[in-house]
Amino acid sequence: MKKEDGTLTKRCNQHWQLLRSEYVYQCPWLSLRKDVVLTTKGIEIPDFYVLEYPIWVNVIAKTVEGKYLLERQYRHGIQQCVYELCAGMCDPGEQPIDAAKRELLEETGYSGGSWSLVGKYAPNPSAMTNCSYTFLAEGVVKRKSPCPENTEDIQVFEVTEEELLKVMQGGEMIEGVMLAPLWQYFYNNKQANH
Repeated sequence: MKKEDGTLTKRCNQHWQLLRSEYVYQCPWLSLRKDVVLTTKGIEIPDFYVLEYPIWVNVIAKTVEGKYLLERQYRHGIQQCVYELCAGMCDPGEQPIDAAKRELLEETGYSGGSWSLVGKYAPNPSAMTNCSYTFLAEGVVKRKSPCPENTEDIQVFEVTEEELLKVMQGGEMIEGVMLAPLWQYFYNNKQANH
């Protein structure tokens, strides 16, 4: 529903009642919780499963030469090698901006530049508790060799804007929590330059 000024109003004040909750599985990377809930219509759902993940971060990194950093690595969930932004998880107590800077240095060897928040995104708000923060890092420079985790095999590329858009449009980058902020970033840049 729109207000008189054309903006959308927030009309959802409906919350399900949590009757019971138990953890089915827990590890440092995620927890699986089984909730018994009562909807606002009075319907009891005896097995509503919720995934609890740490906060995720992504970095749209742009070098001093104006190239974008892309990574390519194998993702076992879909059993494919795909292009991605630099990304990772926040450690307990770590701020998202600090996690993003740490991940960029570890995975690519780049750091520095000026940093700003592109946006905060909910990967799957119906069944996941976490948010993903995407930062823009402009003017980054190579400081050292990458130092990824021992389970990671990451290739790092410097690409032009045209090459990045081609990867995004060609289906070689398919992760929604990376594509959404990239499209938002390019849209905002286009609007700012008009």
